[in-house]
Amino acid sequence: MTGTKGWAEEALDLLLRRVAETAGQVGARFPLYADADEGRWTTTGRGSWTGGFWAGLLWLRARHTGRVRDRSAAAAVTARIAPWAEADTATRGLILWYGTALAPEDDPAAAALRERAAKSVLGAHDPTLGLVPWGAALGGPRLRARADGVPGLVPLLASAGREGRVAAAEHLHRHLDLCVDGGDGGRPGPAWRRDTTGGCWTAEPDPGPGWTRGESWLLLAVADGLLRADRDTAWRTDRLTSTVELLLAQGEFLAGPLVPPAEAGESEGPLDTSAAAIAAVALLKLAGIPGAAWATPCADRAEAVLHRLVDAHVTRPGGRQPGGMLLDGCYDAKTGTAVRHELVWGDFFLALGLAALLGRVDLTRV
Repeated sequence: MTGTKGWAEEALDLLLRRVAETAGQVGARFPLYADADEGRWTTTGRGSWTGGFWAGLLWLRARHTGRVRDRSAAAAVTARIAPWAEADTATRGLILWYGTALAPEDDPAAAALRERAAKSVLGAHDPTLGLVPWGAALGGPRLRARADGVPGLVPLLASAGREGRVAAAEHLHRHLDLCVDGGDGGRPGPAWRRDTTGGCWTAEPDPGPGWTRGESWLLLAVADGLLRADRDTAWRTDRLTSTVELLLAQGEFLAGPLVPPAEAGESEGPLDTSAAAIAAVALLKLAGIPGAAWATPCADRAEAVLHRLVDAHVTRPGGRQPGGMLLDGCYDAKTGTAVRHELVWGDFFLALGLAALLGRVDLTRV
């Protein structure tokens, strides 16, 4: 690829070479975040809510190289996230959609796992609440609704036939009722808890409004809903369209900083490159919706965000850090956890965005 996309080709190659180095370092564990000094990964044994992004990165590498051994490595990690299919957590969307969606169509194991997970999540859908509860698998109260419980779960549910599409639309719209419409008209409120006594939903203080990664998660989920809206009236296209316009304005996705702070309005606090990478993929999806007035601005902005991430936040070979690290990701600003680190999901969405920009991935299918 030449011209304006030459930088994207070089960056994608660099990121996927970092994947090979990460695989050697983490072995049978899952990468979570890596320090900015030496690129050493903090890992988990079962993958937690981020395991699917590691599998997805390995599938992207296999697509990029075409090597049988890379495909086998991706398949092996995907098999290791299978126990999450029946776990009580809405993050099964993040784990099992992104962990399987990039597998080749002729990979029966990934397809079977995705189908199994979709049926399991559909079984967890609560029609009275109108959503799949956040769940108790990762700790805390089960009856919660969070912005990060929507992306991935929308396409995963929608893959389970007509009933799944209806549940996916309900899950998405219920979260929009709470996160976008349930506040005071300001930035979205990303976390809500169900009062088991009175049956009311109450906004949680942490994460609170201004969590930019939460806003990116919501934009991604709405984009996925719109990409499926022509297949079923349950999606309520007009409402999703107006929500996109609102989120684009509230989250400053087209006019704010290319890489936002982890907490909006806290310019002295840490940035979150992972929020920017997620937003770039969401914007590319929105740019692909036929007839949308925002298509060109979203496409231009997505490319600008990806270029800024590559130019200013990705390490190059030959320095003290390994090449191909997307730095300045913020895991949790309030607790000071991994606030200027490489995050596995940041790497994934940056690589996915670059692959889409280069025409290597069809974002209507991921």
